[in-house]
Amino acid sequence: MSQVDSQAPAISITTALDPTYRPKYKLSLILFALTFLSTLFVGAQLAISYKINAPIESEADLLRYLSGNPAALGLGLPFAFTVLGFLMAHEMGHYLACRYYGIRSTLPYFIPFPNLIGTLGAFIKIRSPFQNRRALFDVGIAGPIAGFIVAVPALMISLPHSKIVPVKPESLQLVLGEPLIFQLVAKLFHLSPPQGMDIILHPVAFAAWVGFFATALNLLPSGQLDGGHIIYSLFGAYHRIVSRAFVFVMIPVGMIFWTWWILWAVIPLVLGLNHPPTMDNSMPLGRGRKIISVVGLAIFLLSFSLTPIKIIH
Repeated sequence: MSQVDSQAPAISITTALDPTYRPKYKLSLILFALTFLSTLFVGAQLAISYKINAPIESEADLLRYLSGNPAALGLGLPFAFTVLGFLMAHEMGHYLACRYYGIRSTLPYFIPFPNLIGTLGAFIKIRSPFQNRRALFDVGIAGPIAGFIVAVPALMISLPHSKIVPVKPESLQLVLGEPLIFQLVAKLFHLSPPQGMDIILHPVAFAAWVGFFATALNLLPSGQLDGGHIIYSLFGAYHRIVSRAFVFVMIPVGMIFWTWWILWAVIPLVLGLNHPPTMDNSMPLGRGRKIISVVGLAIFLLSFSLTPIKIIH
């Protein structure tokens, strides 16, 4: 995700750059190290559960297991490397596009968090205006494309190693929605569990799922998400219509399919539905970028799931 660092959209392209600003390399490094540790522990929990065919449901259970088998912490490395590799590719896509256009931005800030995946993602802060719609488009779409390129081979390599096991009817199940790309790869490798059976994802396959989920979220066409950048670069002032339509669509979608979509409808309302203009909105995108925008749409459709997470009692 890229975020324009401005106090108000109306002045974001005219405010002078802060000459006292210095890149916070130490903060970026510390956050990356903490995120590595948090994803490593989550990865170990997933890998051990995968190995013993039984869920390790709490941090206390994980610590007890690791106290007797400390080397098992290393089992979390593939998951951690995949999640961090995806996030790094996504954010460096934005960062390098900014560097290409001479746009000032921070290095990626990773967000460690002791949740299901060990992180809340990563972001960069953009500290100078976009010169034109081409620069905005390239910065916006570079992250999703770069992250998608990392997630696809991770899925292709790991999904065949996932296990088909009997469903335990008495257990609480966390069911992940299958985006279209998961369905296509599963068919490619003939991974269709029969009735009464289910698939336990290999930890790296789960990391790939996280990557596709994050890609879909970032490509939502609203506000200053990556999708919002792309929509503004394509349609200019019509971004306001698309952004508002998104909010009205996601509320009923959240009521029907996944409650958390309502939150993603509210977030743009809080952060702002409008997009700050570029310094030169008159420059056309050109045919090549319009074709690439279709690639971005395809990535979104392949990565999106109406019900990403469902709990079955």
